Amino acid sequence: MISVADLVKDKYLPGNYFASDAYIKGDFESGLIENRRGDRLLALPETFLKGIYISLEKEIGQASGIVLANCGRWWGKNFYARFVQEISDYYGKTLAEMEMVEFLQCLKQCWKTHGWGTFDLDISYYQQGFLVVKTTNSPFAAVAPKSHQPACFLETGILRAFFSQLTGRDLDCVQTTCESLGSDCNYFVLGLAHRLKPVTTWLEQDHATIMQQLCNS
Repeated sequence: MISVADLVKDKYLPGNYFASDAYIKGDFESGLIENRRGDRLLALPETFLKGIYISLEKEIGQASGIVLANCGRWWGKNFYARFVQEISDYYGKTLAEMEMVEFLQCLKQCWKTHGWGTFDLDISYYQQGFLVVKTTNSPFAAVAPKSHQPACFLETGILRAFFSQLTGRDLDCVQTTCESLGSDCNYFVLGLAHRLKPVTTWLEQDHATIMQQLCNS
């Protein structure tokens, strides 16, 4: 039997690093918001995000999705580096030394605390070569212009860069459902580019059917 003494033998027991009440700091009188490391945070109003989408759509049309995805990839690359550094410093171990459940809990809380909605990772397709991310209450889907296809290009870029660095493989990311189209969540599929290529022609189908076809291809 494990004794209480064994559980508390370390003088410091780290809690949830990304808990919103501990992670977000600031001097609201001076307009400064920071994380617990002292890195500056920026709160973006919904109208500003809408303005970005509308302006890009007006200036470059269909290419706006490519621009947003590329911005997301740059964002995701830096997000990964900062995420790894923060949790490694706080928990005193590298990402490779963390248990999967511990890593996922950190990522879910981090996503939520930054105001990006909720995050879940489905690894049930891992043996077939795919990872599936599910998000809800996406601020990017909420402001996306009406379209006939999924429109969370920023998130697609973020996830592509983050999981490419995490796995050490050059992954692509395709969104199969979107809250901007009336779905109750957003699904993103990560995998090698040549295996995901057919998905763009299957987007009229539901997510489960797309995954079945992917795994059988």
